[in-house]
Amino acid sequence: MKIVFAGATGFIGRALLTRLVEAHHLVTLLTRNPNAAKSLADRFVTIEKWDGHTAGPWIQYVDSADAVINLAGESIGARRWTNARKALILDSRVNATKAIVAAIGRARKKPTVLVNASAVGYYGNVESGDVTELHERGNDFLADVCQLWEQEAYAAEALGVRVVILRNGVVLERDGGALQRLMLPFTFFVGGPPGSGRQWFPWVHRDDVIGAMLFALENQNLSGAVNCAAPDPVTMKEFCKALGGALRRPSWAPIPALPLQVLLGEMSQMILTGQRVVPKKLQEAGYKFKYPKLDQALNAILRRS
Repeated sequence: MKIVFAGATGFIGRALLTRLVEAHHLVTLLTRNPNAAKSLADRFVTIEKWDGHTAGPWIQYVDSADAVINLAGESIGARRWTNARKALILDSRVNATKAIVAAIGRARKKPTVLVNASAVGYYGNVESGDVTELHERGNDFLADVCQLWEQEAYAAEALGVRVVILRNGVVLERDGGALQRLMLPFTFFVGGPPGSGRQWFPWVHRDDVIGAMLFALENQNLSGAVNCAAPDPVTMKEFCKALGGALRRPSWAPIPALPLQVLLGEMSQMILTGQRVVPKKLQEAGYKFKYPKLDQALNAILRRS
């Protein structure tokens, strides 16, 4: 396939790009920093500069591409959510997606599918009950970001493009993402669940996020919002117990909510709230999770030689 890929230099993007290259797909990588992306160059990869918010010369690659993948967006958990940081988180997602859909609109031969990232933060805090793709939107900052982000991607449907929006859970792998921060207290033998520990923790192994994206590229019956979280929902307390076990460390020191709220501000909602997300559409479409169980996923990540 000929694929235009925005967001290939991040935690998920680099691993997905590796899989695309291994399958000999021809990838045009859109990046704001081509020099930093030189290490990703390959005979199957073309690196093109873009600014993340306007349709530039790179739109020639969208014309006749088979698919577009969009993972572009500033990190949500990198630093405290000031007003400026929140604006950057929102604008980086909305503007990038808007530019991509604009490029699709200008293409003579349009791609057949747009696979666009989103997050389970769309649902806000849901204390009980299964959360499928039909669940209503939440009413906090992350829910607003996801709603506006998805809205821009759905505009491609009017152009005759199949749109798949993957609402990713907390993506786990050792070389980045949330797991590094969650592991840190355990390395000092002071690990434990934040807050009450009763909040749901919708996790997913990075291999399954990549697997779901590859599945979405080729499965023509899959469209719209798709939950990408493992079919083994756990609470934060259960997650921390499993993480401690995999690290051979105790999970005995709960972190009170108040210090987290003082330290992180509004960003603390990411770890003090959650939702029991189930991947209904993905499983019904026939996707088989590589790591459906938490213990299996953590052991694969942490005991890898």
